[in-house]
Amino acid sequence: MRLSSLLALLRPALPLILGLSLGCSLSLLRVSWIQGEGEDPCVEAVGEPGGLRNPDSRIGLDQSDEEFKPRIVPYYRDPNKPYKKVLRTRYIQTELGSRERLLVAVLTSRATLSTLAVAVNRTVAHHFPRLLYFTGQRGARAPAGMQVVSHGDERPAWLMSETLRHLHTHFGADYDWFFIMQDDTYVQAPRLAALAGHLSINQDLYLGRAEEFIGAGEQARYCHGGFGYLLSRSLLLRLRPHLDGCRGDILSARPDEWLGRCLIDSLGIGCVSQHQGQQYRSFELAKNRDPEKEGSSAFLSAFAVHPVSEGTLMYRLHKRFSTLELEQTYSEIEQLQAQIRNLTVLTPEGEAGLSWPVGLPAPFTPRSRFEVLGWDYFTEQHTFSCADGAPKCPLQGASRADVGDAVETALEQLNRRYQPRLRFQKQRLLNGYRRFDPARGMEYTLDLLLEAVTQRGHRRALARRVSLLRPLSRVEILPMPYVTEATRVQLVLPLLVAEAALAPAFLEAFAASVLEPREHVLLTLLLVYGPQEGGRGALDPFLGVKAAVAELERRYPGTRLAWLAVRAEAPSQVRLMDVVSKKHPVDTLFFLTTVWTRPGPEVLNRCRMNAISGWQAFFPVHFQEFHPALAPQKSPPGAGPDPPSPPGADPARGAPGGGRFDRQASAEGCFYNADYLAARARLAAELAGQEEEEALEGLEVMDVFLRFSGLHLFRAVEPGLVQKFSLRDCSPRLSEELYHRCRLSNLEGLAGRAQLAMALFEQEQGNST
Repeated sequence: MRLSSLLALLRPALPLILGLSLGCSLSLLRVSWIQGEGEDPCVEAVGEPGGLRNPDSRIGLDQSDEEFKPRIVPYYRDPNKPYKKVLRTRYIQTELGSRERLLVAVLTSRATLSTLAVAVNRTVAHHFPRLLYFTGQRGARAPAGMQVVSHGDERPAWLMSETLRHLHTHFGADYDWFFIMQDDTYVQAPRLAALAGHLSINQDLYLGRAEEFIGAGEQARYCHGGFGYLLSRSLLLRLRPHLDGCRGDILSARPDEWLGRCLIDSLGIGCVSQHQGQQYRSFELAKNRDPEKEGSSAFLSAFAVHPVSEGTLMYRLHKRFSTLELEQTYSEIEQLQAQIRNLTVLTPEGEAGLSWPVGLPAPFTPRSRFEVLGWDYFTEQHTFSCADGAPKCPLQGASRADVGDAVETALEQLNRRYQPRLRFQKQRLLNGYRRFDPARGMEYTLDLLLEAVTQRGHRRALARRVSLLRPLSRVEILPMPYVTEATRVQLVLPLLVAEAALAPAFLEAFAASVLEPREHVLLTLLLVYGPQEGGRGALDPFLGVKAAVAELERRYPGTRLAWLAVRAEAPSQVRLMDVVSKKHPVDTLFFLTTVWTRPGPEVLNRCRMNAISGWQAFFPVHFQEFHPALAPQKSPPGAGPDPPSPPGADPARGAPGGGRFDRQASAEGCFYNADYLAARARLAAELAGQEEEEALEGLEVMDVFLRFSGLHLFRAVEPGLVQKFSLRDCSPRLSEELYHRCRLSNLEGLAGRAQLAMALFEQEQGNST
C-alpha cells in the first residue's frame, strides 16, 4: 500500500529523473571516449628527458598553457634614440595595394593628333580612369583636356617599344589591364570596361583580334592593332626586360606585328580572341558605309570598329552605339517594371503599395509640418520662388532650360501614348510646380494648354495636368584637389574700439583651444582706431588687449601673437583684409574670424579641408544662441542658475535657450591669400576710381569671392562655431543688401517663433491687467 502510494507521488517526476540519469550517463561516456582517443603512447616518450622532440607536434611541446594566451605588449620608445616619423601614403588605395582596372593608350601621329585623336577623346575619355596619347612627334602640342606623351621618333617599332616602356615605368604598379589602340578605331567603352572586369588579372593575357603572320604557323598569331588589344599587367612586367632585344632583332613596318613577334619569340605567348568564356568581338567597317544603316549582329555586338577615316564618322558611330545602349536600357527598365507590378500583387499592401513611377522610391512622407516639402510655382517667363527672397523674378539660365526640358518631355510622352489617334501641340504653359524630393529627385506638375489634332484633322483645345519626375541618377564622386590637415592656419581678428572689452575672453578661449594643444595656428589682431582715438596724449582704447596679448606670450613661451594698428573712419571688411593680405605670403591660409567666434581644433581642420587653393573658398555658417531674456534655459526646479554654454559647444546637444544657424552672417571665412589677391585684382580692373571706392564700402569678403572670382564658394553650417547672443552693429554706410542682411540677422536671432509669440502673449496679458 505504501509502495503504491509512493509510486503515485513520484510518477509525475519520473520522466525528469530518467532524463537526468540518461543525460549524465551519456556525458560520462563521452568524456571517457575523448580521454581514450587523446592518449598517445608516444607522449610519454617525447616528454621524457633525453627523448626525441617533434617541433611540429603540439602534444610533445614543453611549453605551458600560459604561453599560448595573448599578451598585450606595451609600447616603449627608447628616449636615447631619435624618433622616426611614420610616413603614410597620400591615398589609402596605395597603402592597401589596390589598383585601377584599365588604362587606355592611343597611338596617334602628327597628322591625326588634332582630328581623330580629339574625336577619340570626346567619345570615350569620360568612361576610363586614364587615357593617354602617344606620338612620335617631337614637342607635340597637346589639345585641351588631353594628355599627350611625345617620344621624338616616329618609327613604328620604336614608338611601340617606348610606349610599353612608359606604361611599365609610370603605371605598371597602378593598373591591372592596358588597352592599346590606334586613333582610327572607335571603341565601345562600356563594353570594354565590362570585359576587363570579367577577366582574371593573375594570368599572362594578350587578347584581341588574332591575325596570322605571313608564312608562319597557326599558333603564331598577333593582335591586329586597328581593333585594339588587351595586355595584362603580369604580361607587361615579363615583357619589359625583352624590349631592347626585340627592338634590335625584329624588323617590322607595323607596330602590332612587331609586338606580336616579340611576345612569341621572347615569352612564347600569342594573341587569342577568346579567354575564360569572354569573346573579343570586332567589326571591320567598309568604306563609305553608313553606321545608321548597319544592323548586323557583328556590328551590334562589337567592342571595336575599324577603320574610321574621319572625325565626323567617329561621332556618328558614337551616336549609333549610344542610341543602341539607350534603347537596351529602356527595354530592361520596362521588363523590371513589369516584374515589380507582378510581384506587388503578392505583397500585403497589394497594388496600393505600388509607387509611381514603378521601381522608384515612394514620395517622402513628412512626420510633422516642419518637414513638409514645399512646391515652387513658375510660368514660362517667371518663377515665384527667388533666392534673394523677392516674390517674383525672371526664369533664366539653367532653371529656364530645366523647365523647357520638362515641358518638351511631357509633350513627347503624350504624343507617344496617344498617337496615331491624337497628336498634341503645345499652346502655352498655364501653371507649373516643382519640388525636390531627396528620396526621389525633382518632381514636376504641369498644367498645359494643348491643341489636340485627330486623324481626320479635327482640332480642339484641351487643358491637361501632367506629373513628371526627374529621378536621381547614379551618384558620382567629384574629383577634388588633394588637401592636408597639416596646413598652417592664419587667424585674422579685426577689432573695433567697441569690441575691445570682448577681446580678453576671445584670447582666453584661443589659448585653451589652440595654444594648449599646440595647434599649427597663428593669430593676427587688427586693431582699428577711429579718427580721434588713440592719438597723442589720449588713452589707448586697446591697452587692455595689448596687455592680454603680452600675458599669453609670457604664459606660452615661443608663442608670438602679432597685432597691427590701422586708422579708418569707416572700416570695411575688404579694406581691412587688404592690409593683412600685404603682410603675408601668397600661400597663406586665412581664417577670417570675429570676436564672438571660438574656433576649436575640429573647426580648424574643416577650414583646412574645405578651403582649396585655386579651387574653393569656405565660408561657414555659425550657430548663434537666442536672446537669454526671450529664450531662457530650462532647468529643473531647485537646480540653481544655469551654467553658461562652453565655447565650441555642439548645438545639436542643446544650447541654453536654443538658437539657430545664422545664414545672413558671413563674417567668418577660410581662403588662401593668392585667391583673395586674384579676386581683388579683378575687382580693381572692373571697377576703377570712385566707383571702386564706393563699392568697397558695401562689400564683404564673401561678396568679393562671389562676384569677382571663379572659385567655388562653399557655404555650410558649422556646428563647432557657437556664438553667444549679440546684436550686430549695422552701419548705415553698408550697401542696401548688406544692411538688410544685418538687420534681418539681428531680428531673426532674438528668439524662435514660439518664444516670440509667448513673449507677446505675456506682454498683452500684463497690459490687460
